[in-house]
Amino acid sequence: MSTDDTGRPRASTAAGGTPGTAAGTAAGAAGNGRAVGIKQVAAHAGVSPGTVSNVLNRPERVAAATRARVEQAIVELGFVRNGSASTLRAGHSSTIGLMVLDLANPFFTDVARGVEDVASERGYAVILSSSGESDEREQRNLRVLAEQRVRGVLLTPVGDEGGNADRLRDRGVPVVLLDHPTPRANQCSVAVDDVAGGELAVTHLLEDGARTLGFVTGPPGLRQCADRRRGALRALRAAGLGRDVLREVSVGAMNARAGQEAARRLLDSGAPLPEAIFCANDLLALGVLRVLQQAGVKVPTDVALIGYDDIEFSAAAAVPLSSVRQPTYQLGRIATELLLEECDESGGHAHQQVMFQPELVVRESSRAAADDRESNSA
Repeated sequence: MSTDDTGRPRASTAAGGTPGTAAGTAAGAAGNGRAVGIKQVAAHAGVSPGTVSNVLNRPERVAAATRARVEQAIVELGFVRNGSASTLRAGHSSTIGLMVLDLANPFFTDVARGVEDVASERGYAVILSSSGESDEREQRNLRVLAEQRVRGVLLTPVGDEGGNADRLRDRGVPVVLLDHPTPRANQCSVAVDDVAGGELAVTHLLEDGARTLGFVTGPPGLRQCADRRRGALRALRAAGLGRDVLREVSVGAMNARAGQEAARRLLDSGAPLPEAIFCANDLLALGVLRVLQQAGVKVPTDVALIGYDDIEFSAAAAVPLSSVRQPTYQLGRIATELLLEECDESGGHAHQQVMFQPELVVRESSRAAADDRESNSA
């Protein structure tokens, strides 16, 4: 402690505060490691503690100029609200949970951007977690989210929409199914028509002249894989072909490594390679593409290839990958809007089942195959 000219202790200031003022006292408390409270913020901004509380919890009730003054005081003092206390009072927090199948899949990264943008606009934070395509892990993570008193949950379930989601609803936690349709009228869902997507992909390959096809897919229990397979078979029936022309290779994951495994199994089977391969997502397709190229198989001259999701990496692949595009960002936005609407305690929410239609994106991995076949037959 310093002294003045008379030897008496000199008052000190912190963060520009003046000794003896409320600002100096509050800033000093922060500088000494003590938490700054609502009363200090109120004194610094020249308002009542109730006004600070309204800015934090009901900002629409506070005049813009006053709100700006309080917000500036919060920044200057480094005030951090006690989230645990407000959660206990409200019975829930200002967070929502997002549970996806695989955080490593860029598809879910794009979905999460849509979720976070809407959540941020509405004053919510997002707790992101992954089930890793494991029902047990999904149950465990959802239980943790419920214990954290999240306001609601966006869920891409491993299995059907029952079970784990129902247990959350029973605890009063709203749930919107994401990338998963539901037949339930009392449940919100946002999804893409994957049956139509599978049909788009295989119809394109058949129109390019392929008559033997491979289907590389992930775990059969995943709804997305099952629906894309249904669409592929529907395209075969429409073309007058039986399912015997479709060679299926099922792998345990939906990533590039699993795609490489599937391609090696096709190469090592001893049977001729199919003329075209449809993969249940782009990561599988990129893995297949790598192994085929290493083996000297030309894509698309020898084998046409198409994926699903149209992730950013698809267009930048060594052979730009044809794919079935999903509106990933919009999936996240719409699902979050529905969830927060359901969380709104004012009532009036009507459950919706939103179904987007996919779009075929044709690139070199399948497009040139048709040109080659036409030139060979000429």
